Amino acid sequence: MRILIVDDEPAIHESYELCLSGESRPLDAMAAELFGEPAEQGDADIVFERRHCHQGLEAVAAVEHAKAQGAPFAVAFIDIRMPPGIDGRETARRIRALDPDIHLVIVTGYSDFSPAEIGKVAGPADKIFYIAKPFEVNEVQQMARALCRRWDNDRALAAARALLAEQVATLEEKSAELEANESRAMHIATHDALTDAPNRVAFLRGLTERGRRSGAFVTAMLDLDRFKLVNDTLGHLAGDELIRAVCTTIQAQAPQGAMVARLGGDEFGIFFDTDDVEFAVAACDRIVSACASTFNILGHAVRCGASCGLVMSEAGKERDPTDLLRQADMALNEAKRSGRSTVRVFDAGMDEGHRVRRDIEAGLNQAIVRDELSLAFQPIVGRGSLEIVGFEALVRWTTPDRGAISPGIFVPLAEESHLIHELGDWILDHALAELRHWPGQYVSVNFSPIQFRRSHFVASIMDRVRRAGAEPQRVQIEITETAIFDDAEHAAQTLCELRQLGFRIALDDFGTGYSSLYNIRKFALDCLKIDRSFIDGMGRERESAAIVHSIIHLGRALGLGVIAEGVETESQAQALRVAGASHLQGYLFSKPVPAAEARTLAERKFMSLSGEHRAPPSLVAGARR
Repeated sequence: MRILIVDDEPAIHESYELCLSGESRPLDAMAAELFGEPAEQGDADIVFERRHCHQGLEAVAAVEHAKAQGAPFAVAFIDIRMPPGIDGRETARRIRALDPDIHLVIVTGYSDFSPAEIGKVAGPADKIFYIAKPFEVNEVQQMARALCRRWDNDRALAAARALLAEQVATLEEKSAELEANESRAMHIATHDALTDAPNRVAFLRGLTERGRRSGAFVTAMLDLDRFKLVNDTLGHLAGDELIRAVCTTIQAQAPQGAMVARLGGDEFGIFFDTDDVEFAVAACDRIVSACASTFNILGHAVRCGASCGLVMSEAGKERDPTDLLRQADMALNEAKRSGRSTVRVFDAGMDEGHRVRRDIEAGLNQAIVRDELSLAFQPIVGRGSLEIVGFEALVRWTTPDRGAISPGIFVPLAEESHLIHELGDWILDHALAELRHWPGQYVSVNFSPIQFRRSHFVASIMDRVRRAGAEPQRVQIEITETAIFDDAEHAAQTLCELRQLGFRIALDDFGTGYSSLYNIRKFALDCLKIDRSFIDGMGRERESAAIVHSIIHLGRALGLGVIAEGVETESQAQALRVAGASHLQGYLFSKPVPAAEARTLAERKFMSLSGEHRAPPSLVAGARR
């Protein structure tokens, strides 16, 4: 395997020689595991032929010559600052223009350019990587072996495609699995597999971002009339084809600049800019009329129809995306009640639940004083012996008049009203108090992005831990990528301080947010928690299984624990254990239990797949927070 090293410092070249000379070969199994090769094969057959260049232009010439000779480089390690010649960014751009297959590793101790800036000129994203100076031998060895192996696999696949055109579908599937990367994972996480339109996650994110900008806009929800009849009479393949055809129709008829998403089933979401309700109704009418057409589906003429509800979001008024979707959905239901194939505009009279929501928000303010809150604890178990290593603390609220209220309802309300600080402090204090009764397990506590952004966040947590007489090492702080993405520099400093104090850091719901290799390398983390939606989809969707395996391999390669949430079946547990997830959590082992029952589990220390705390999958809905 040929490797190009570009750096203006002779001492750095000596360091690369030490890394790549073949005298030291730790972590041989890491690259094999990361890219799916059997661990016992290793990379013993890889020998690096190294070409050293001290300036960017020299490196560009070397790449051009290598391509012309039919002996291209697999990987190039490139420094950023190389006076007096061209810098690393320009070097990477010119090399990429000459060789689209080479893997580029940017190696620097400075930050003249962001990864995004380099990626724009030297992409694609799955062929450009980053190492910080000073680097370690293992880091360079691992990167070189892994990328050489991948480069070799990519070339083998390309040759196979040319020779075996009749098997192109199979080869594309293998290529997709081998070339799964950050960009593909993000696309899968935010796009509908059937239509390739944005999904509910992307739609809510786009709606949130639009709400932060000035100007009026419209949020609409649309679903098909008599879609079930198509599924029942022609089958699900025909139903899928109809969904694709309708999605294409909606995208073609939507106003310029509109976002169209498939929210699930036969339901679509749309938002676009306008302050004119008549224009909004006319635009939605045009979409509904276009959907009321005859589609040729698998040789059958299928007559379709649609109903639509919309809500105007005026400048200066509340723009909560969840509320907008809820109000559009109520208008959609009104359209269906009105005879279908029509458009209805939301008005306050439709919102019967609005008063209830406000009542819940007001009641939450008194919930702590009235002792209406409690904590439930769900075990986190090790993959091998099923040892209980920790418990996730989950808040519950039961009122005398309404009974149990879902955390999915009152936690967002607490965030909106900034009661989340008082609620979060109550959760942490009671979780720490319960920690004293466990023989050694840690407690995992979720923190809202609003809490995380407080200037005294670290000091507040440490003060409460000290007063509780707890050890920081037994406290795991769960945050989402949203919390760290809003202000990356502040987040990096905060997480570093927490780690220095001994706290454990878990990145929650990984795979659904702004997941990136750059974020994972930059922030001080202990483990990744795979979002339950991917675990649930493992048995049905190839994409979900690919994401789960990629996250596990990524976590292990970076020395991070990987916790799989929402494990409900033995087959899921077995698949996750084989894939290498370090820890499991879900109803298969135990539902969230009261504090007294958690103490009993903690003393027992181990769970079993057939234990008394195992719950049937039907109980899973809504038990997350």
